[in-house]
Amino acid sequence: MQLFDWIVLIVTLLFIVGYGSWKTRGSKNVEDFILGNNETPWYTVGLSVMATQASAITFLSTPGQAYHDGMGFVQFYFGLPIAMIVICVTFIPLYHKSKVFTAYEFLERRFDIKTRSLAAILFLVQRGLGTGLTIYAPAIILSALLGWNLTIMNIIIGLLVIIYTFSGGTKAVNVTQKQQMFVIMSGMFITFFLILHYLPNDMTFTSALHIAGANDKMNIVDFSFDPEEKYTFWSGITGGFFLALAYFGTDQSQVGRYLSGKSVKESQMGLIMNGLLKVPMQFFILLTGVMVFVFFQFNPVPLNFNPNNKIIIEKSAYKEEYKTLENKLTKLSEDKKVINLLYIDQLNQDYDNPILRKELVTLSNKEKDLREKAKEIISRADSNSETNDKDYVFFHFILHYLPKGLIGLLLAVILSAAMSSTASGLTALASTTAIDIYKRNLKTEKSEKHYLNATKFFTLFWGIVAILFACVGTLFENLIQLVNIIGSIFYGTVLGIFLVGFYLKRVRAKSMFISAIISQLTIFVIYYFMIYTQEKLGYLWLNFIGAILTIVLALLIQIIFFRGKNDEESIILE
Repeated sequence: MQLFDWIVLIVTLLFIVGYGSWKTRGSKNVEDFILGNNETPWYTVGLSVMATQASAITFLSTPGQAYHDGMGFVQFYFGLPIAMIVICVTFIPLYHKSKVFTAYEFLERRFDIKTRSLAAILFLVQRGLGTGLTIYAPAIILSALLGWNLTIMNIIIGLLVIIYTFSGGTKAVNVTQKQQMFVIMSGMFITFFLILHYLPNDMTFTSALHIAGANDKMNIVDFSFDPEEKYTFWSGITGGFFLALAYFGTDQSQVGRYLSGKSVKESQMGLIMNGLLKVPMQFFILLTGVMVFVFFQFNPVPLNFNPNNKIIIEKSAYKEEYKTLENKLTKLSEDKKVINLLYIDQLNQDYDNPILRKELVTLSNKEKDLREKAKEIISRADSNSETNDKDYVFFHFILHYLPKGLIGLLLAVILSAAMSSTASGLTALASTTAIDIYKRNLKTEKSEKHYLNATKFFTLFWGIVAILFACVGTLFENLIQLVNIIGSIFYGTVLGIFLVGFYLKRVRAKSMFISAIISQLTIFVIYYFMIYTQEKLGYLWLNFIGAILTIVLALLIQIIFFRGKNDEESIILE
């Protein structure tokens, strides 16, 4: 980090925080704070929806995911465009017609207060955890970069977001997310083209794709029916569809973005914009990670990208053993470079040499073996160390190979994305707590000013909770998977509740509440025994199972136990 990098980083962040606080200061009532007075145009809705989902984890973990596992992760998003259409046709018109502040407010009108409260609590649990992770992800990077305490970094990042979110609510989130998306995409495009520029002079983009393909990084679509495979076409089009439907249709952090739209049409256009751009954006970010992989076929690469593990090894009795592996990797990297250059030369002559391709695969497998041995040594040196380094791959490239100024810009990208998602999460958590829990259970009527102050208080409260969770968070296999796993555990049940509410008018409140409780408990059991302990099922299927189970149970309970009985607590929206 040079002085110019610090200037770029600090000026970018201060501008976003300052502009958001100044532009949206002085909310007059709850409607202004939560819905932004329904003044948001469609393009701001679209950018805000994209920015909310595109957290720092997206730009931190996704390139590393592609570096190790290739492009297959893009299948995770295949169901998203279909989900956008369903939400535009069904969810948005009903939300606007009901004139609700939160998605869960709709559930009381359709069912009862118990169902509304259950859905709201499930949301608060999973979004509270997810918001903490959006702070934790960039904090890891900056703490490793600056040598600062991780807890201090969590607090700094969390406070930056709380400042303008507390000040302006949804308006502040919408206003700042436009600037954040500009910074994010500018930084990623510049980085992508720099990577291509850094590749050997006689190497074309097509040649780079061939090298990636030879190393199994370009397997974009997998039609396997194996349920143990995490990312396949079928899990993406089903589990991914249900996850996207639940996230964009029932998660208040997203629902709040388009409830602030000027009209039903403006909200729908914003979501369609997201549906059209989201898959290409994720494809591009993954492709950036694949190009980083190609880049490291011609440049020095560490045994483990996590810089903290190198420090652990240097202080341990395994230093020499690790050094031996590093020497082997250096020799292997030289061999790879020679073979890759020969392969490029053959490709430039329009000949894809199968012998060289086979040699590349052999060398890559040897490198994987060395990395696995390195992880074993790191674990012996410190059993608490995190040997998985996917989240550090892109970070390593940024620090060591980007020119002055761009390091600051890319760190600004990571922090902007973190602030964007965290801000959306905080406003959603605050509005749900204030409207669905606090206001609904108050016995006496209070003024608009009181509820505005309560919503601001809950913004501060959830900001502190998110910071505390970030301070005790740990890496899972990688951060982007952890966020999606947490969502998948809860989203299916919540989505099932909403789908019954929208489409199955005969199901009443008691049947719905009982089925939701049973479904959520069942998902906990399935996750523990089928995924956490044995990895017999891809986590994306939890969204599908949870939603279908909730719907089927609600129908069965209604037919068997409450058929013909009126449920006076349930109000059907005509």
